[in-house]
Amino acid sequence: MIFVTGGAGFIGANFILDWLRVNDEPVVNLDKLTYAGNLENLASLKGDPRHVFVQGDIGDRALVGQLLSQHRPRAIVNFAAESHVDRSIHGPEDFIQTNVVGTFHLLEEVRGHWMGLAEAEKAAFRFLHVSTDEVYGSLGPDDAPFTETTPFAPNSPYSASKASSDHLVRAYHHTYGLPVLTTNCSNNYGPYQFPEKLIPLMILNATRGKPLPIYGDGMNVRDWLYVTDHCAAIRTVLAQGKSGETYNVGGWNEMPNIEIVKTVCALLDEMRPDSAGPYARLLTYVKDRPGHDRRYAIDASKIHRELGWKPAETFETGIRKTVRWYLDNMAWVEHVASGEYRRWVDVQYGERGAVSGER
Repeated sequence: MIFVTGGAGFIGANFILDWLRVNDEPVVNLDKLTYAGNLENLASLKGDPRHVFVQGDIGDRALVGQLLSQHRPRAIVNFAAESHVDRSIHGPEDFIQTNVVGTFHLLEEVRGHWMGLAEAEKAAFRFLHVSTDEVYGSLGPDDAPFTETTPFAPNSPYSASKASSDHLVRAYHHTYGLPVLTTNCSNNYGPYQFPEKLIPLMILNATRGKPLPIYGDGMNVRDWLYVTDHCAAIRTVLAQGKSGETYNVGGWNEMPNIEIVKTVCALLDEMRPDSAGPYARLLTYVKDRPGHDRRYAIDASKIHRELGWKPAETFETGIRKTVRWYLDNMAWVEHVASGEYRRWVDVQYGERGAVSGER
């Protein structure tokens, strides 16, 4: 059995669905169900005995300790995090509490559990911490991509909180011997992504005839990773990764935001034409956000060289699948794009007169 935290969110839910597609090892899924945690993401697993869901917080040490004692997992995969840069600018405290303090409490409970295992179980145990390329800071247009040895230089409360959690995980390995693995990924996209992020927000706004806002000049560059490729990478690292190591996970797809949005528009023109005209007519440039990193790029050669992983999807194949999924699952989109989401949009972008959604 494995223990997944944050398994009702975008990447965590995709990971659990992917995990149970390829093997029958059960999963305990602990998720707080905050705004981006959605059990609808896991509706296909209803009644499946391989999936045990528990609503709760990684900072609740009594609960985490109870679950570890009860289920005795062989591995922890930690997705639990507050993960949106813009939200961290408006309210950094939640990010510190979950991403830093919460990770600390989780590590403490896991360390106690691990120390009580038999020697063979201790040797086989793994704590896999899922993190982001944003911890490395921003790149210039001609800078080499981030590697696993790039110094941390976080520029937002979100990335600073994730860098802090990465440091804690590393420290628990070097200080206590806890067998940890860390992955730092680039921008994920695909099914079940909360529609405040760039790609699903553009799809949602376009289908509603709303503006498609682009921060600044639209030339901020990100590397794009299809979420099921990321899930496959995490499975690979969990199975083959060397304890104490970090692995960068990227899609080898560097693209400026404006090109991403234009690609989404072209696919929507093809799949769901609008009688009012091409969706690109809705493009709207809005004021940039504070401290907006200009470029991220991941060098994912280590995970390919040492573990044999590489992405299966190109951006062209992944984005086509993504747009198709959202068009085929508009009921899911409408459910999540209400209530809390709308209130957040009003707070974040009301003064700009438009809605953006980049990570």
